Amino acid sequence: MIVIITGASHSGKTNTAQKLLEKYKYPYLSIDLLKMGLIKSGNTDLTVYDDEKLEKYLWPIVREMIKTAIENKQNLIVEGCYIPFNWRESFDEEYLKHISYYCLILSKEYIENNFDDIKKYASVIENRLDDSETTKETVLRDNMEYLTNCKRYACNHILIKDIYEIDIQL
Repeated sequence: MIVIITGASHSGKTNTAQKLLEKYKYPYLSIDLLKMGLIKSGNTDLTVYDDEKLEKYLWPIVREMIKTAIENKQNLIVEGCYIPFNWRESFDEEYLKHISYYCLILSKEYIENNFDDIKKYASVIENRLDDSETTKETVLRDNMEYLTNCKRYACNHILIKDIYEIDIQL
């Protein structure tokens, strides 16, 4: 089984992947770690600010890793924000039946009521060296964009409204 976890920055993707690893013992691939390895090693001229270009660069690599894991009957959690909303088009039905997709989205109300906690837990798994560009407005904008695109592409999503609880059962 392949579990894809995506969502806007600060939505809890990495923490959710870590909890699934602990519960089910499925390894996970952080697309951010892959991104930083490629950037720091000089294998790409892209920077951490090239989000659209990074998606186009990283998705073909991640897609083929997912296919390989399925072909080898391996379990894998893939988490990150560089997953296109039309991700299903990258796989035929034989692969799709082995993939579960979850997009984590913070509701406007949740962000408005819990922004201090969102910032407080931003480094719960990965250390964010500089989180100064993250504002309530950017978090609101990014999550509303994810919600709009999830609806447009009929992507499975988990909308966090009141309490931050993610309960993915595999």
